[in-house]
Amino acid sequence: MLSSGEMKIENGTHTVYSVTVSELSENFTTTPVDVQGMSLTFRGKEVVLSLLNKGCEVSSHVMTQETERCSCGKLSWVLRLEKTLMIKFANEKSEREFREILEGLGDAAVLSRFKARTEESSASQYFQFYGYLSQQQNMLQDYVRTSTFQRAILDNHTDFQDKVVLDVGAGSGILSFFAIQAGAKHVYAVEASGMADHCRELIRHNKYEDKITVIHGMIEEVEIPEQVDTIISEPMGYMLYNERMLETYIHARKWLRKEGRMFPTKGTLFLAPFSDEGLFQEVSNKANFWYQTFFYGVDLSNLRQQAYTEYFKQPIVDTFDPRHLVAKPIKHTTDFLTDTEDSLKKISVDFTFYPHTAAHVHGLAFWFDVSFEGSQKTVFLSTAPSEPLTHWYQVRCLTETPLYARPGQPIIGNVTLISNKRQSYDVKLEMNLAGSTTKVSNVLDLKNPYFRYTGAVAVPPGTHTTSPSEQYWSSDPSQNQTGYSAGAAMYNGYTAASTTSTKAAFPASPSNYNVYDENSY
Repeated sequence: MLSSGEMKIENGTHTVYSVTVSELSENFTTTPVDVQGMSLTFRGKEVVLSLLNKGCEVSSHVMTQETERCSCGKLSWVLRLEKTLMIKFANEKSEREFREILEGLGDAAVLSRFKARTEESSASQYFQFYGYLSQQQNMLQDYVRTSTFQRAILDNHTDFQDKVVLDVGAGSGILSFFAIQAGAKHVYAVEASGMADHCRELIRHNKYEDKITVIHGMIEEVEIPEQVDTIISEPMGYMLYNERMLETYIHARKWLRKEGRMFPTKGTLFLAPFSDEGLFQEVSNKANFWYQTFFYGVDLSNLRQQAYTEYFKQPIVDTFDPRHLVAKPIKHTTDFLTDTEDSLKKISVDFTFYPHTAAHVHGLAFWFDVSFEGSQKTVFLSTAPSEPLTHWYQVRCLTETPLYARPGQPIIGNVTLISNKRQSYDVKLEMNLAGSTTKVSNVLDLKNPYFRYTGAVAVPPGTHTTSPSEQYWSSDPSQNQTGYSAGAAMYNGYTAASTTSTKAAFPASPSNYNVYDENSY
């Protein structure tokens, strides 16, 4: 006898057990059908209903949006298929899930976890954004990102050699190409945006049609022809979790063989309190526009407080000198091999920080590392402020009022990321000082950040313990090629030793990758 199971509303095959099925005649008499179960297979906008007896298919029927059906009591449904069938479920939960599937026929939204958690307008803009070659270029030109992925894959070639690989959110297909370079037998590159067509063109141009298969669609909805040995993806957003693609990446595990690998394997979010008076004043002053009492004859001042609050609800995406941090960071890790999609709906992190210096604490800074834990080597990709800059930058969340902390005085609090249907999170932040009633809080919208790309990293004032001017000029410029004379000699791209030549004595700098605003769609 088949054991009871749970039906899920997503692509794939799902079996509803303990159902009673009868044929219904025109005069409403019923004839029992000898079945023990029923399976549903989602196929695009159709659902194939198969009746089972001892695990074997007795008959199958296709249901579409046009299929006539009606409910009959709390647990039964009548379906007009090739034959008119009455199906009675064992409990209300199974009946309710079946009802949801019937209501969604012809509308893939209820058949996809992605569409169930995402507003249609957000998804449309998201896939349009990633369908542009210019946006793919921005990511490809992130040298740290692209090189680290290649190194992680090639240095763990035994996880790819003669293996079947799944590339989730393949984009241009660059990770699929890396997998082939490592000796993969075949790669299934799944891409939901229009970039899938460009990906196919690149594969054809590089003569890998027999090695890489592009599947245009969302991983929650497409079918992969076989189980895979390794999953690769670049699913990280700002503050690691923005865009909610990590849930899609974890969802792809349904195609992963037991003991299979995922690259990346883990993602770790770091957070630490920071002090940056310049940033705080900059954001505060933005609201002063609304102080005006005679703007083209209009008094705007009554909206100043609302504007102030709004600006402070924007996370700051930029980079900063790590000396702005006033305490050692703590971390929260997500294991992509074991954690569930539901675990990412609400992420709560309690913290206690111990400042190493007296400072006004203006909020929390966030960055992340991901690890590629292969059978041969573990490789890390870091977005820390102490590391080379990536297109993810770092993220800082301000509070409207700073906290003044003394050295060693514990800063206690919590940060909670609450997912929303705009493919992002609301960031709820609370902090208070131990032994004090002082408490600050804020709720920020990660979907609406302030992109503060200044191109420079300011050194925190007051950190010099020796004279910077004397330190800079302490060496003999003629002996130190970092001095002024060396710089002057290289003016316009020439060295003093090659002034008779029209050729520069040093190579041209590679073009910088463009700033990538993943939330600008």
